[in-house]
This record gives sequence, C-alpha cells and structure tokens, in this order.
Amino acid sequence: MTDTPEPIRVDIVSDVVCPWCVVGYSQLAKAAKDTGIALDIHWHPFELNPQMEDEGENLREHITRKYGSTAAESQQARDRLTSLGAELGFAFRFSDDMRIVNTFRAHQLIDWAEDQGRGQEAKLALFNAYFTDRKDLHDPEVLADIADSIGLDRTAAAAMLDSGDRTEQVRAKEQFWTSRGVTGVPAMVFDRQHLVTGAQGESNYARILEHLAGQRS
Repeated sequence: MTDTPEPIRVDIVSDVVCPWCVVGYSQLAKAAKDTGIALDIHWHPFELNPQMEDEGENLREHITRKYGSTAAESQQARDRLTSLGAELGFAFRFSDDMRIVNTFRAHQLIDWAEDQGRGQEAKLALFNAYFTDRKDLHDPEVLADIADSIGLDRTAAAAMLDSGDRTEQVRAKEQFWTSRGVTGVPAMVFDRQHLVTGAQGESNYARILEHLAGQRS
C-alpha cells in the first residue's frame, strides 16, 4: 500500500476585494488539480484599504484616485480580468456603480469560520458575493447570510460581528504579515518558507508544486 503524500501547505495573504487574489487562487487550484498534488490552504487577512469609510467608494473612482488609472485603462483591466476569470471558471461581473468597501468585518467572518473548519468556504463565498453578485461585504446582514450559505449558524455569525470579539485577533494577524514584508496581495507562502507574490499563472504554480513535491519523494 502506497502512502498518500502529505498536502503542501499554502498560506495565502489576501483581501476579499482583490480581483488578482481570485485569479491567483484559481490558477493555483487548477495547477493542483492538473498535477494531482493536494493542497492544505490557509487564508490570512490583508486590507487593501484599511482606512476605507463605512459607505465605501465607487470602484472606478477609487482606482482612478489611488492609482491614477484612466477610464480606458480601468476598462481594459476589467476586460482582462473578466476574460481570465471566465477561463478559470469564475464570473467577474463589474458594473459602473460597483463599490469598494471596508473589508475588516469580512476578515473577521473568515477568521471565525476558520475555527469551525470553514475558512476556505467562507473566503470563496465572499469572493463570489463581491465580484459576481456585487454584494456589500461591509454589511453585517450580508455577511451573516454568507455564513448561513456555507452551513454556519447565521445568528451566531451576526452576534460575533456585532460583538467585535475578533477585532484584536484579526488585527494581530494582519500586523504579523505586514511586519514580515507583505505589502501587496496575493502573497502565497509554500511550505512555510517559499514566498510567491502576485498571480503567477497555472504553469508557474504547477512547477512550484512539482518541485516541492519532488523534494519530499
């Protein structure tokens, strides 16, 4: 009987409103499927806009203000992401009235779900809620609904968000990664030692996974 190889641990530092985090994760997941290499994924919080106001900001206006992108450049980026997403089985549905929001509550939900073995489900549900369904991920009611959709207790999720019990814990996790030099996402750490930043593409992820798997054989 052949022993089943131990999954490769991948720690992913990410924000739920980062489209390249969706692309990077989807490319990694496809590479893992194609190579037959199992992953043990752990998500960690990062806020692209920690000072974002409660009401959020129009996404296109935010991109223009923060990065200096023109409307044409913004549209080109959206078209590219939409195409990449479609190739990877993810539906980006950008709109002119789409808003970017404060994501700290969403990270608290993921942290809470992780304790119940549902961190992965929570993260992916939040990606879909924001980019496909254009939901407000700062709204506690929306977040409680997402918890319910992945089989967690909606009332308990709402109570957790209302209490702020996870605030210090999530802040500490954010600070852990920023103190180690993570300034942009996605940032993936393979086997607790190899840092890879940005969406690297399926072939590059496949090479990384095969290299790490080969070191174990």
